[in-house]
Formats: sequence, structure tokens, C-alpha cells
Amino acid sequence: MKQPSALSSKLHWKPFRKCCTDTTRQVTQSPCSIREPITIIMPLITSPSNPRISKLKALHTARGRKQSGLFLMEGPHLLEVLLNTQMLPHEVYYQPVLLQRTAKGKQLLARLLQNSSLSLIEVSERVIEAIGDVQASQGVISVLPLDAFSPAQVRKRRPATRRPALLILDDLADPGNMGTLLRTALAADVEAVLLTPNCVDCYNPKVVRSAAGAHVGLPIETDMSWQTIAERIAAHCQAVQRVLLAEAGSEHVYYEQDLTVPFALIIGNEAHGPSTAAQMLATLTISIPLCNGVESLNAAMAGGILLYEALRQRQITTGYSSREAIPPIAPGT
Repeated sequence: MKQPSALSSKLHWKPFRKCCTDTTRQVTQSPCSIREPITIIMPLITSPSNPRISKLKALHTARGRKQSGLFLMEGPHLLEVLLNTQMLPHEVYYQPVLLQRTAKGKQLLARLLQNSSLSLIEVSERVIEAIGDVQASQGVISVLPLDAFSPAQVRKRRPATRRPALLILDDLADPGNMGTLLRTALAADVEAVLLTPNCVDCYNPKVVRSAAGAHVGLPIETDMSWQTIAERIAAHCQAVQRVLLAEAGSEHVYYEQDLTVPFALIIGNEAHGPSTAAQMLATLTISIPLCNGVESLNAAMAGGILLYEALRQRQITTGYSSREAIPPIAPGT
């Protein structure tokens, strides 16, 4: 995947040279197709106050991501997902000692060093911890252009097939819930996920980490007004509009519904439940039976149960195999 040249100029990030790095290191590679070794000068950043690192820290905020057109994916698993789908990050920051603590990390580092198309920047442990969002860094962070994850671009990477479920997240606030629902939506082969304007940013580092690579294969449409959502539902459901709203206490149990035909599922805010607009758009409320006085389930748990019921029905009635839905994504670690 070619990286848009406008990204670097937009950020005013100059290409790495000796003058703008703390130190440099020589790495010798001997590709099997070339007899003579190749010596590459690789940058090494040791100071968290380096201007380039300061710009990366800004990507932890929604404003910084919007202004730069970039976001972060942290960890070796997410980088493997990208490489396995032939997606090259804008840049990769790595700390070799931390990355090589596991056998998979060693393999990934070797893979990175052998890929001449990658922009690799080695950093110290202090720097990788400053860039990252987790307490114990796994030694690698990828910088990616938002444009590469637009719904249109994701659909190009996804086999065309009939997908009955359309998921709508109504002002979902918790990053963990958002990420888990995105990962579940991909696993259950949902058509797309629509996010209302007050949802947590789906490129928030905690969301990205919880989603475990779902951004690569799942169309996510953000900041959608309810009018636009209604139009998307009409196009998805076509003749019969079916909008199911998950709501505790509804007399309509989820497994009694036909989820093999196109439908939209709305999951409401964790604290306040579904919005008035969601309630007005819904054609039916559905519930999950609960015992022992439990009033409701976590939003991500409820969404998972409902989406997997739809997948179960789809497999039984059509013989659909979820293994054929998209190219395989490496399992989470």
C-alpha cells in the first residue's frame, strides 16, 4: 500500500537524517537474493523530548489524530495483522530488547529488518514507553494513515457477500466496550458499524488495542447523524425495515427473532441506555433473559450475544462458513 505523500508534508515531519536523530546505528542485512551485504543507516532516538516523539504523543488525542490524519497501533500482534494483509505502516517505532523478549517478537523483528519498504525507527525503552499507552510496552508501535481505514478502502479488502447484520453504536462511551464490540462485529461478519457523533473515538489507542486488528477488515462509519443512519438502514434492509434495539426488560426475546434477513441492531450508551432518536427509529425492542435479579449486561457482552445469535442462524439456514468471510487475522495475544 502506498503511503500518501501529503501526510509527511502536512505534519512537517522531515525525513530522518543524522542531524535530526539522537544517534545512528548501522545494521547489516544479507538478503538471500543479494550476495553482497547491504549496510543501512537506521535512526535511533533516545530522548522522549525529541520533537518527532512529541508529535507522536499528540496522536493519543482525538484532536491530534484529526489534525495529522494519523493514528497509532501498539503491539506486535497488530503489526502482524497489518503485514499479513499487505498494509505497510507510515512508520514503525521499535525497541529491539523489548521486542525480542518473546519468540514471536524475534521473528517479527527479523521480518521488519528484511522489509526494505518499511520506515523503521529504533528508540530507547524510555521513548517507546512515552509513545505507548500501556504500562508494559511490547516494543513496537506503528503509525498509520486514517485514510487507509476509510469504509471505502476497507470494503476493497473484503470479499463481497450478503451480510444481514448492521451494527449501530449509540453514544457508546467506554473504549474497552467499543473495541470489544468492533472485534466481535468483525468475528460475526457484520456488514458495517455505524457510530453516532458522541461515541468514543474509534481510533482511541485503548479502542484500537481492544479491537485487536478489527479496523483492518471491518467498515466503520463515524460521526453519523440519525438521518444518515436512517438512510443507511433503508439501503441495507431495502423492502422491510427492521431496526432492533437492545433493551433490558423487553418482552421480545432475541432468539425468537429471524436474524437471517437484513436488520440493524442498536446498542445504547452504557450508563443512560438508548437515546430518544434510537428509540424512535427502532421497530422492535429485544432483550436477553436474565436470572437472579441481574438487571442488565455489559454493552459489549450483550452485543456479542445478539450478533452471534445472528451468525448461528445464518450458518444453520444457509450453510454459511464464517471462515470464508475475510482473509484470516492472526489470533490475539
